[in-house]
Amino acid sequence: MLHQDMIAAIGHTPLVRLALPGTGAYAKLELQNPFAMKDRVARQVVLAARESGELLPGAPIVESSSGTMALGVALVGTALGHPVHIVTDPRIDPITLTKLRALGCFVHIVERMTAQGWQSARLERLAELRATLPGSFWPQQYSNPDNPRAYRTLAEELIADLGHVDVLVGAVGSGGSLCGTAKALRESLPELWTVGVDCVGSVIFGQPDRPGRLQGGLGNSLVPANVDHSVIDEVHWLNDREAFESTLALAAEQQIFGGNTSGSVYRVLSHLAAVEPPGTKIVAIMADRGDRYAATVYDETHWLEKELHRLPAAGAPVEVPASETVHGWSYCFPGSRRRESRCAAALPS
Repeated sequence: MLHQDMIAAIGHTPLVRLALPGTGAYAKLELQNPFAMKDRVARQVVLAARESGELLPGAPIVESSSGTMALGVALVGTALGHPVHIVTDPRIDPITLTKLRALGCFVHIVERMTAQGWQSARLERLAELRATLPGSFWPQQYSNPDNPRAYRTLAEELIADLGHVDVLVGAVGSGGSLCGTAKALRESLPELWTVGVDCVGSVIFGQPDRPGRLQGGLGNSLVPANVDHSVIDEVHWLNDREAFESTLALAAEQQIFGGNTSGSVYRVLSHLAAVEPPGTKIVAIMADRGDRYAATVYDETHWLEKELHRLPAAGAPVEVPASETVHGWSYCFPGSRRRESRCAAALPS
């Protein structure tokens, strides 16, 4: 497939039917974007800002990120001739850091967290930096409506490939990918059932914050404006061990070398494929590849250092009230809709 440049190459990701027992389960491999899933967001946000005049030609772009949004902004911004400044913290993995520097980004690493944590420290540094860079543009992925808008193209690709989707599964971090794709799909598929995957210790769906959680790419210590709770019918939480184990299983069973976000989604997808009625088409958005997790998820030494084997690992999820604090694989129905056809089957024996 010929593309005229790297920006045009964003999207068009493979949709793969997985070897899972039960009904039809598909993985949308967003991890095969040029750098990462947030390439779609960066393209949408930067091009919209250029079109509106908010971002002038050659003006700097400044973003706070330690992961895939940084890579997406680096790709799109540098390709369009913008100096790109990324504010991050010492937790950034060396592979992402190497990629950012190779693309010519200016990387600013804050030295210490504030009383409100690393994210607050990064935002303070970002504000200081913007004051020295007149005309700079800040994408603001957590609140910019062009984040969820970017996933209309993903929804269009799913419709073109499958014609119909019954269940959509995806991780929730900024809220853009799952909520944006679900909203676009529901324009033609109003009965779509949307399943969000979060991590234990994330506040997005009412759980208490646990800053020590090890999973990256999903979860949050704040509730982003782009999380549209009205389109999410079911929420699953996994702890760090369950997420990491599922990531290893994804590679071993499906030959997909993903990050822990992809692994978490795979665990929930596998469960849904086993309990949904025959003929159901389930699509999981797999966001991140595994290269930047080589020293954590895929490293036994990291497992031992973090004592991950001590955490519980459930074989099936337990339904809980939305207000109950969870410690392992659990799920709830946060809205008024319920998937009665499989509620009984979803409970462990």
